[in-house]
Amino acid sequence: MRIGIVVFPGSNCDRDAAHAMEQLGHEVAMLWHKDAAIADFTPEDCIILPGGFSFGDYLRSGAIARFSPIVDAIKQHAETGGKVLGICNGFQVLCEMGLLPGALARNNNQRFSCKDVYLKVESTTSALTHGLQGGEVLRIPIAHAEGRYVISQSGLQELRDNNQIVVRYCNADGQIDHASNPNGSMDDIAGVSNMQGNVVGLMPHPERAAENVLGNADGKVLLECLSQSLDVMHA
Repeated sequence: MRIGIVVFPGSNCDRDAAHAMEQLGHEVAMLWHKDAAIADFTPEDCIILPGGFSFGDYLRSGAIARFSPIVDAIKQHAETGGKVLGICNGFQVLCEMGLLPGALARNNNQRFSCKDVYLKVESTTSALTHGLQGGEVLRIPIAHAEGRYVISQSGLQELRDNNQIVVRYCNADGQIDHASNPNGSMDDIAGVSNMQGNVVGLMPHPERAAENVLGNADGKVLLECLSQSLDVMHA
């Protein structure tokens, strides 16, 4: 599987993501945001929108990046069943693009938060969790100031009904509680997918916890799922 990593002005986790995927044996290509076509990528390949501060986050996180020339090609890749993963700022961009529902707002404490959090796997049919066990708990770092997931009540119900909530913040024992939510995200949501499961947005950074030398390899568990064929789709 080939991995394409989109680089926006201000991206700062693109090389981290590239290294993590190369360690898993994948061919990685860095894709400049002004590239208007990614015709050599097939539905079996994956496009990653990495973390960082695209265009400096000077407007609203991801709001400028959504107008980059490569966006239309990413949408076409997703529409043909190709895998797309947005991490942190990449999640924000995917929401701004309309590939994922909802939006990411300022953390409820109005501060940048950088620490390890625990995630509970809720959906096992997304490209990022395909094949995992429901209820599995992973420790993954976060680094964001606008990670509070918000959506209308009707939209939230649709996410629940369609099994689109991929992971939720929890404590070390896998219990969902308010104290374990680092940003005030609705329903403790840390990641969601589209209805088909091939497009996923995740606020925590699995690429920063993908090797034992980093003291934590839980992120590797998620990134390895991208290598698996996505046989199970949402209805």
